[in-house]
Amino acid sequence: MKHNITSKKWWKAAGIRALKTWAQSAVATIGATARTLGEVNWPIVLSTATLSATVSLLMNVGGLPELDDTDTDG
Repeated sequence: MKHNITSKKWWKAAGIRALKTWAQSAVATIGATARTLGEVNWPIVLSTATLSATVSLLMNVGGLPELDDTDTDG
């Protein structure tokens, strides 16, 4: 049984994953686009990180391993 995406537990777990993905993507993009912080293209960094977080949320619809199937917070 898949976990219900309307539950608070699912949104909390998926949100934490998306936030971590956002941060990782931002750090990677900063490192890839500039030699110094003054040269960072911030709109590119923010849009790339936000797209990554959105994809993370969409991928988690298939299930989150940290939530077992017996949790039914709804």
